[in-house]
Amino acid sequence: MTTSSQDPADVSVPKLKALPPLSLYIHIPWCLKKCPYCDFNSHAIKTADAQVPEAEYAAALIRDLESALAEVWGRRLGSVFFGGGTPSVFSAQSIDRILTAVRMLLPLEPYAEVTLEANPGTFEAQKFKDFRAAGINRLSIGIQSFNPHHLKALGRVHDDREAWRAVEMAQNHFDNINLDVMYALPGQTVQQAQVDIETACSFGVSHLSAYHLTLEPNTLFYRFPPQLPDDETAATMQEMIEQTLMNRGYRHYETSAYAQPGKESQHNTNYWLFGDYLGIGAGAHSKISFSDKIVRQMRFKQPRQYLEQAASATSLIQTQHSLTSADRGFEFMMNALRLHGGFDTPLFQERTGLPVDELRQQLDEAERQGLLVWDRHRIKPTVLGRRFLNDLLQLFLPAEPSVK
Repeated sequence: MTTSSQDPADVSVPKLKALPPLSLYIHIPWCLKKCPYCDFNSHAIKTADAQVPEAEYAAALIRDLESALAEVWGRRLGSVFFGGGTPSVFSAQSIDRILTAVRMLLPLEPYAEVTLEANPGTFEAQKFKDFRAAGINRLSIGIQSFNPHHLKALGRVHDDREAWRAVEMAQNHFDNINLDVMYALPGQTVQQAQVDIETACSFGVSHLSAYHLTLEPNTLFYRFPPQLPDDETAATMQEMIEQTLMNRGYRHYETSAYAQPGKESQHNTNYWLFGDYLGIGAGAHSKISFSDKIVRQMRFKQPRQYLEQAASATSLIQTQHSLTSADRGFEFMMNALRLHGGFDTPLFQERTGLPVDELRQQLDEAERQGLLVWDRHRIKPTVLGRRFLNDLLQLFLPAEPSVK
């Protein structure tokens, strides 16, 4: 395991008076097919006959959780999230086995949100019903588009009919559903993007995520870029999506997230407010706070190596390091300024241990540029700050250490 401890020179790192809320992220790395735009730690099931080591991996996840208990002992989980990959390629029986172990080892808060990511084409009606019985109470479905040509361009394994059917089946068993939709797709017009978002709205689900397609390194699209809409067209799409969703009663509470009142994602909101999360599974990341440090970890990324580590009863953590004071301040702002409503000013010190005055120079400059407003009660991005979020966040980047 590669580790790096607190920088000895950073003697100013403060202690936390209280620990933040804790979430659990569970990574299932397999999917039916690797999408050309995806840069997540996901691995395609090579053939229809290929067998995912489902039982072995579930056992490894449970061992992973057991080995991490000492770091989060006595804390309760506010949310659980199965991400991937495509977690819905697993059987409901395996999901139930994992959740049963979670409940035995870490208590869940009452009404804790338990989300499972699913893609059309990886389930049928009975599987939905069984996921609900296993304890999943929120479903996040990767639709991306309802247009068959755009789905094909994105390399999705489902078509438009399967997308419709998946949402309709899900609504028979879940009342808390998120739909992922993408825009600025290859060859997409503003009118086509509008049809997609209006179709998503027509289901009346509680949450929608609208993502701008970006070309990420280490993806097929990055190596062989498709023809995408220009920046002006993409901006027009974004404005249309925001207006359409607002008119349909959705609140735009985070850069890409829209929710009906009271249906904001508990799990993701904990991320954005610099809460803690324990990540188990291949390549999963964790942020865990202690009174005297905040630690980031990453599990072994390759599924086979992760399974081998679990089978040999050795550490599943590949890298670990503690955040410096500068890291804490930047990472908090990088997450919290994604929220349109911003955050209560005292929360900065509560979650980082640092007085907000340590960022006074950056906050004043951001306010001078019209990117945020702040006082002793609240810090929030302006409309301009939301539009130019990267420029806003860049103001809080830690200064590069001087070379002597």
